[in-house]
Amino acid sequence: MTQTQTKLARAIHFDESDQNVFASPARTGEWCISGGFEFSDWTEADLTGKARQAFANGWLGLETFGRVTFVAVTQVEPSEIAALTEMLAQHFVTYYGAPSVDAARPVAAEELAQMVDLCADHEPNFLLTVARDLTESGVRESFRMIQPQDAGLDQFAIHGDIET
Repeated sequence: MTQTQTKLARAIHFDESDQNVFASPARTGEWCISGGFEFSDWTEADLTGKARQAFANGWLGLETFGRVTFVAVTQVEPSEIAALTEMLAQHFVTYYGAPSVDAARPVAAEELAQMVDLCADHEPNFLLTVARDLTESGVRESFRMIQPQDAGLDQFAIHGDIET
């Protein structure tokens, strides 16, 4: 019996455009989630300039908490998921007023689980984009999956430790 690999998505850049369109761009290769929670209390008045771009189609990097337009599906280790959960829980405490890391951990775990679910059915190197709309009932997200073509992901993104 084969064990299913857990997959998540990493930030990928094809050019320098994210450096220009996002106030805080994510770093190439960092793990990402949708991050739509950031916009949960936004109104049309908040949707201006670079903030509008982040809202419209930015994935959230889990190291810099910057935004990126494209992410690529890749394998992730359980230990990395655990570390990312802790980082996100701490982010919820620091920036969103969660009372403690312990209280924020289940919410962080759910955010990561949603991204793992989104990536689960896609082969490595599949590209994903997100699009958001502000509706009367809140933020609506939709996702587009782009099958990799002839070029491999390794031509565009740096994966792993650059020291090895």
